[in-house]
Amino acid sequence: MKDQFIAALQQNSLAEMRKVPKADLHNHITRGGNKRYIEDWCGVKIPECPKFADLHEMNQWNAIHIKPLLNGRLGYEKRIEAAFAQAKTDGITLLHMSVTIGEEAWFDDSPEQLIQAIQNIHRRVAPEIIFVPEIAFLTHTPMHETAGKIDQFLELNYFKSMDIFGDEFAVPAFKKIFRKAKDKGLILKAHAGEFGTAELVRQAAEELELDQIQHGIAAARSPQVMRWLSDHHIQLNICPTSNILLSRVENYQTHPIRTLYDNGIKVTVNSDDMIIFDQSVSEEFFNLYQAGVFNAEELNEIRENAF
Repeated sequence: MKDQFIAALQQNSLAEMRKVPKADLHNHITRGGNKRYIEDWCGVKIPECPKFADLHEMNQWNAIHIKPLLNGRLGYEKRIEAAFAQAKTDGITLLHMSVTIGEEAWFDDSPEQLIQAIQNIHRRVAPEIIFVPEIAFLTHTPMHETAGKIDQFLELNYFKSMDIFGDEFAVPAFKKIFRKAKDKGLILKAHAGEFGTAELVRQAAEELELDQIQHGIAAARSPQVMRWLSDHHIQLNICPTSNILLSRVENYQTHPIRTLYDNGIKVTVNSDDMIIFDQSVSEEFFNLYQAGVFNAEELNEIRENAF
């Protein structure tokens, strides 16, 4: 597959790139679909997203342009369908997608019904994809409420990974919840270093005993933190276009993924919120290649890292 991947990059062929097996390890299930897929279903044109100042602006834009099109259980299931369809189209053979606690509300507050819906859509749309379901939760949810819900979801033995996002400075406080997930054998992830500091990346990884970090790009500001991440084999699942459109990075040329890679950290390339940022994993490889951030051999190594 290496030669096919390199040839696709050099020939600037998206069609050929989509034939190469890839992984997407940082993908939110309600935002993982291609917006053309949603447009065809709704009969509405979704505008191209602007560059946002922060997450608040992005969420406002999403609330105006996308959420109204996909309300209710049917809309939620269409989001899941769109995410699996997008992954299949892009040649994703290993897919981690996060389901946020609270989304079971569309299914009469039943996690079992939510899981059944996901399983049915996976089997119907993209059964060939190795799917790793991920449970995620927000830091601003009251701790006691989160802990109770986590217990309920973990008892079902469906989810294989856990993620947390929201206020990065609050992330380390959830150590007990992550310990439960670790005892269940889940892959442990957390959003850190997207908006927070380099030291916060290290703290989150150490306190929560993380396997992987979603984003983690702030680590590039500290040689000490990068050394720590490398020594402890902590993987960073990076989403270049997301970082640019959320004003964390100016452009692809200046993205810190190169610095992180050069400091011995295993990095992967992922989509994050495809329905908003509109860049697939395949396209992200082209973005980094055409910007001169990595050569083709290096990008193939990064592709292989995800497996």
